[in-house]
Amino acid sequence: MSIPVNTSFSADVAATSSLCQGATDVAADAARRTAAAVAAFELDAPSAESEAWRYGPINELDLDAYVPQLTAPTDPVLPETPAIEGAAATVTIVDGWITSIDLDADWVDKGLTVAQGDPSGRTSLDADDVDRIDRLHEAFAPAPLQITVKRSLTVDAPIVIHNHHSGAGVAAFPHVVVEAAANAEVTVVEHQTSGEGAGLAVPLVEMRADDAARLRYVTVQELDTAMWQLGRQISSAGSQASLVSGIAAFGGAYARVRTDTRLAGRGASGDLISVYYADGDQVHDFRTFQHHDAPDTLSDLLFKGTVDDRAGSIYTGLIHIHEDGRGSNAHQTNRNIKLSEDAWAWSVPNLEIENNDVRCSHASTVSPVDTDQRFYLHARGVPPTVADRLIVAGFFREVIARFPSPALQETVRGLVDTKLDRRLVAETNGNVA
Repeated sequence: MSIPVNTSFSADVAATSSLCQGATDVAADAARRTAAAVAAFELDAPSAESEAWRYGPINELDLDAYVPQLTAPTDPVLPETPAIEGAAATVTIVDGWITSIDLDADWVDKGLTVAQGDPSGRTSLDADDVDRIDRLHEAFAPAPLQITVKRSLTVDAPIVIHNHHSGAGVAAFPHVVVEAAANAEVTVVEHQTSGEGAGLAVPLVEMRADDAARLRYVTVQELDTAMWQLGRQISSAGSQASLVSGIAAFGGAYARVRTDTRLAGRGASGDLISVYYADGDQVHDFRTFQHHDAPDTLSDLLFKGTVDDRAGSIYTGLIHIHEDGRGSNAHQTNRNIKLSEDAWAWSVPNLEIENNDVRCSHASTVSPVDTDQRFYLHARGVPPTVADRLIVAGFFREVIARFPSPALQETVRGLVDTKLDRRLVAETNGNVA
């Protein structure tokens, strides 16, 4: 059976069989993948005319320009990334394929599992809420990285994932699954990098925190500025569990992440934080869903971004208080600074409330650098080019302080500084758009 379209994604069972290695039933997995690929092209292509993809450049996506990575890369060239000392485990993923896992033996004895999962494992995606990109991920994702923390185990050292994309012409579908059993605790830090050129990354992260578990997942995204990323995060929290999802986004031509957080047990909490900086012609796109399914749940979203040159950002978010969400407390804040006249930002927060006994708030701003702050610094002899740099650095401080470790905070600050230094050099040379 072949995909009934003339595209570089065309593949038969034989071509996808390499993705099924390690599956419980290789033949069944190959058939499932082929069916998913066929189903992908029976669905409409993502379109900016639809609400789910509005405001972004998704109409420019040309799948014919990319070829799925059907076998593990050999001898990949990996960039240097900031070292995180004392990691409980370090994993390298290249073009969606797990190439190495270094897990401290002491943590194995304590009940931490970091391993390749079954490639035939189904995702937690809602069958009624999938599009062509989701189906392609189902068809072409290699075996997932499976992280499992046993009941009552506190992993007080981070698990570090180096997720690298080769670059031009490659379509990669990384898949990470994190499960924290009741009263467990774990922090996962994923660092996304890429080679040069226009590639397509479609990462999927699934997280589950059982009752009273504490799960933190932070992504630092440094893709090449020609890369496209269409990512999803799906998480659920049980009774009294807490989830933290953090994103620091600096690379990509068009980098989109959809985040679905479901607070499924009484007293569950979810914090969503993001720092992003787009310049040149970059576009960052964030779609968030905060689902309050149970009583007395708490969610707090804080996304802050800066856009410069001709770059843009998109934020659309929904707080959904379900019928059983009595006593929920939900907040959603998105703030953006424009550093140039040609930069742009869309910020669209939304509420859907099905229970009246709740507290909800949302706020969004899109504005240039505050003139009063700029005047204050100018009056004290700070040059204009330096003043904007100080204001933007201060603007991000609140959200960076909520990232889960001092080392990670320093990494994010350094990436912001790199963007600001580049702007300072351009302004000094008279090259700012």
